[in-house]
Amino acid sequence: MQRILLLSLGWLAIVLGTLGIVLPLLPTTPFVLLAAWCFARSSPRFHHWLLWRSPFGRYLRHWQQHHAMPPGVKGRAMLLIVLTFALSIWLVPLTWVRILLLGMLCLLLLWMWRIPVVAESPNVREP
Repeated sequence: MQRILLLSLGWLAIVLGTLGIVLPLLPTTPFVLLAAWCFARSSPRFHHWLLWRSPFGRYLRHWQQHHAMPPGVKGRAMLLIVLTFALSIWLVPLTWVRILLLGMLCLLLLWMWRIPVVAESPNVREP
């Protein structure tokens, strides 16, 4: 029963994380990390797929190895965050919501700025 629950939660997290790529305010990273955690405890096959076959695999492996972001990713991520928040702030008619979004943007950018950047190790291969 626990295995089925973890598998279901893992796949739900993958779906939400994928949606988070294009939807502002829906984070991608926490959902992908949750999926990795669920799959590591429920299905070696899906965990292997997530680390080595999915579009998120390279970043997950890098995070597991270094607890940091690869070079170039941080800048692109911050740019995408600013663009999606700017679109949201422009579309929202309520001033208090715009202020809230601006505050969230500042906190998110501050958090992203603090994540270290480490180059990838050239000897990482699929098991």
